[in-house]
Amino acid sequence: MKVKILLLFTLIFTSTYSQSTNSQIKNYLDSVDDSDFSGAILVAQKDKIIAERAYGFSSIEYDAENKTDTKFNIASITKMFTAVAALQLYEQGKIALKKPIGEYLPDYPNKTVRNSVTVHQLLTHTSGFNNFYVTDLDKIRHLEYEEISDFVPLFVNDTLLSKPGTRYDYSGTGFVVLGLIVEKVSGENYYDYIRKHILEPSDMMATSEIQVDSIVKNKASGYTSQFGQNKALKKNEYYLTKASPAGFYYSTTEDLFKFSKALRNHKLLNKETTDLMLEPKVKGYNTYLGYGIDIDNRYNQTIIGHSGGWYGIHCELMDFMEDDYTVVILSNIDDGGKKGASKVADFFKNLLADKELN
Repeated sequence: MKVKILLLFTLIFTSTYSQSTNSQIKNYLDSVDDSDFSGAILVAQKDKIIAERAYGFSSIEYDAENKTDTKFNIASITKMFTAVAALQLYEQGKIALKKPIGEYLPDYPNKTVRNSVTVHQLLTHTSGFNNFYVTDLDKIRHLEYEEISDFVPLFVNDTLLSKPGTRYDYSGTGFVVLGLIVEKVSGENYYDYIRKHILEPSDMMATSEIQVDSIVKNKASGYTSQFGQNKALKKNEYYLTKASPAGFYYSTTEDLFKFSKALRNHKLLNKETTDLMLEPKVKGYNTYLGYGIDIDNRYNQTIIGHSGGWYGIHCELMDFMEDDYTVVILSNIDDGGKKGASKVADFFKNLLADKELN
């Protein structure tokens, strides 16, 4: 009898707490002003959407407003797609995580990389690769990349920053190489593979790779403040390329929520492989990393997901694991860490994961 009473009390407390939290979330979203944030926000609990909002403009110059289904550039959240693709092939026995990549790319021109870097290291940013999007930004011809192999000349002759497996260095380069492996092992074009094996099974019909100069309805233009340094905004096309395995797919808040559900509910990977992906492996700059995913244990509950940050882009996909909340924040304006998408993300981290436990 005491057990039943305790269980009933727990259920009532949990329900009351959830209702109070959801009310705070909706009140906060109603209070966000277009001058503070430009983009779209989705919040779900137990895999059901409880709130969606859009703010600001998808095109400032044409007064076109953002909508809840506007397509935003998601920058490095794209890396999660590549990680899942590689792990699907691992699950099928076609990729070994600890073998040198020469096993799959025997003609890769850089012998040191070919014989020493592993898939595990690529997935955990410990390969020693640099990040060519940053180091070679002035060399990138933004409209000239159609295939994954087109990116390779930008970095193939670069010297590794460290001995593979010895140090964390965030690397877009490593994820492009992962994309090459996905193509080689699967026999499919990278973009086709992602569409067939990740986007379609997740019902992510609004997500795709889009060329920089594509004309697409309901797509948000990006505007950069140089990460909060400048008051005057500039368009960000100069800093973009067509999507690669390292970044720049376009998606919506609802599509990324669908991806989160598909991943957590083992629709893309079986439970054993999903657990392997979510197991903390190395310490990054701020959080631990699994395979292509952040595992943030700095708060009172674990937050898994990935961020996307670039000129004119700030995005967050966050799953709060204990309370079963998912928060997706997509913004077409970058910030310096205290405004815009950063401020919105901090609100949810503080409300959902930094709460008092007693």
